[in-house]
Amino acid sequence: MNATEAALDRAAALIHEADGLLIAAGAGMGVDSGLPDFRGPEGFWRAYPALRAAGLRFEQIADPVHFRRDPRLAWGFYGHRLALYRATQPHAGFGVLARWAQGKPAGAFVSTSNVDGQFQRAGFAQVCEAHGSIHHLQCVHDCRGAVWSADDFVPRVDEAHCRLLNEPPRCPHCGALARPNILMFGDAEWQPRRSEEQEQRLLDWLGLGARTAVLELGAGSAVPTVRRFTERSGLPYVRINPREPQAGPLGLSLPLGAAEALARIDARIGPSG
Repeated sequence: MNATEAALDRAAALIHEADGLLIAAGAGMGVDSGLPDFRGPEGFWRAYPALRAAGLRFEQIADPVHFRRDPRLAWGFYGHRLALYRATQPHAGFGVLARWAQGKPAGAFVSTSNVDGQFQRAGFAQVCEAHGSIHHLQCVHDCRGAVWSADDFVPRVDEAHCRLLNEPPRCPHCGALARPNILMFGDAEWQPRRSEEQEQRLLDWLGLGARTAVLELGAGSAVPTVRRFTERSGLPYVRINPREPQAGPLGLSLPLGAAEALARIDARIGPSG
């Protein structure tokens, strides 16, 4: 038996024996759903060739500055992502996780750096979004500390030039431009209240003391929020990552994509969960 097969067996046993699942997810979780991989400038520019022409990397366009300097470019980028995430169906691995969670006395809680809302779309109610959500908006000036749903905003984007064609959303309180309620690079204007409330609910859930296993999926080291959270939890964990699977003393390493790893673990657990 090779190392991966042995790790899959141990992961299945860990999940089967747990009373609750803490699902920690990074950007790699969405790749199997067909979402673009922004790893490195080339991956990002494949998805946004107009930004290649402008010489803008992900960390340069994903900042609050462009909402002041060129809001139609900023909303061209975020509006395209909003439409993409709305149209994307979560891959089969989300369903596997949901089924496992239903069989656990304590259920499951998701902690993710993703802003795409895929876990909510897959039916998860307990989600902590550390970097916010593209499906929620805030004022660019954070005038009232308010966060509201983006459901009423339907962006129309010129993809060739990465520019918003229709009117951008506005703050209902002061009329200023609205922006996604996402923690961007160099972001002093992000309104964290919604994410902080989610975090408190996560801490309350962990405080119940259930025997919990952590499943970390697609979390890289370039933005290490999720990996640090996993390692600091002090709980046994399974690290699923095709490029960076290395784990510490409490972890199991699985050098696989999320959908494949979950399917192979599921086959070992069987219908009893």
